[in-house]
Amino acid sequence: MPTELAKGVYWVGFVDWTLRHFHGYELSTHRGSSYNAYLITDEKNVLVDTVWGPFSDQLIQNIAEIIDPAKLDIVVANHAEVDHSGGLPAVMQRAPKAQVIVSKRGRESVEGHFHQPWDFRAVSSGDKVNIGQRDLVFIEAPMLHWPDSMFTYLAPDAILMPNDAFGQHYATAFRFNDEVDEEELYEEALKYYANILTPFSPQVIRKIDELLKLNLPVNMIAPSHGIIWRKDPLQIVKKYHEWATQVPEKSAVIVFDSMWDGTRRMAEAIGEGLKAEGVPFRAFYMPVSDRNDVITEIFRAKAVIVGSPTFNNGPLPTITPILEDLKGLKFQNKLSAAFGSYGWSGEAVKIIEDHLALCKFSKAAEGVKAKWQPNAEDLAKCRALGSQVAKAIKGGV
Repeated sequence: MPTELAKGVYWVGFVDWTLRHFHGYELSTHRGSSYNAYLITDEKNVLVDTVWGPFSDQLIQNIAEIIDPAKLDIVVANHAEVDHSGGLPAVMQRAPKAQVIVSKRGRESVEGHFHQPWDFRAVSSGDKVNIGQRDLVFIEAPMLHWPDSMFTYLAPDAILMPNDAFGQHYATAFRFNDEVDEEELYEEALKYYANILTPFSPQVIRKIDELLKLNLPVNMIAPSHGIIWRKDPLQIVKKYHEWATQVPEKSAVIVFDSMWDGTRRMAEAIGEGLKAEGVPFRAFYMPVSDRNDVITEIFRAKAVIVGSPTFNNGPLPTITPILEDLKGLKFQNKLSAAFGSYGWSGEAVKIIEDHLALCKFSKAAEGVKAKWQPNAEDLAKCRALGSQVAKAIKGGV
């Protein structure tokens, strides 16, 4: 069912309550998601973004409640990824004469996805398209989070439609930030940023600074996933700027797996060392922990301490994926340490340390290894490791 954002401006997307893993990226979505598309009725009728292909019928139905879809004059594709552009074929089938507006890089990516002879128009930052009483203003946003990404600004309504920026995977009964649980909202917004946008933090800062210099009024921010920011909409822009600076909390995360409880006991002893120094921490047993939730906690924390027994000359398979995530996400300003038990060869701790060094995490303490089950001396070393990491966290190393 459409929702009116302003006179003649409507949300016509789809709320996906069933989604639990985001297609393609495999980001966990405990609270579902939404695919947001926006219809503007004026002298020219405009659709900004579509939905994922399987929900094209619902998009068309929502548009039809406002206007005949054949009367669309312009379709804006802010980004070619199919959770946003998948409904384009269904829309263009009903409005074949509509012009498709894309960024310069989007001309290549949208054509590459669909191979259709649509009437494309490529725009650059600052370009305007008048649609009657309103103007569409376009702002290129490369690598937020694809090279083709752009924002669409609707004047004079002062509605920013930034596609993947400022969104969340969050299915709700209502469309606006003042209608939902704020704590849940920010949990999902932070998870979205930490797991998707962190590698592009320098670009985030530059784009936000560029937007603020334009001095455009912003009454509403309408992203392509999750809720629409209408109450104090710039609050999420400020949060993005804060997150992009990657100034961590003075806390730690312990990530571990264990075969016969030896490494688990070491993790508990490390936690005792952190606690004794007054540093808060969270511990995650990876066989039963959601990787994306853990990544979010590591994003927030100053230090990550990774533990695994040695298995097939390396860490357990549950640990390797999160190490690869840390490498790809390019987290900054992090401390690290490693630990683990072993029976024969014992390479896992060094492999973890070397990987964290490749991630450019600063080594806060030498790794601790325990052969077979840790004895009292081994556990004392683990408590000392926790204490040393805690002091590094407090010292701002």
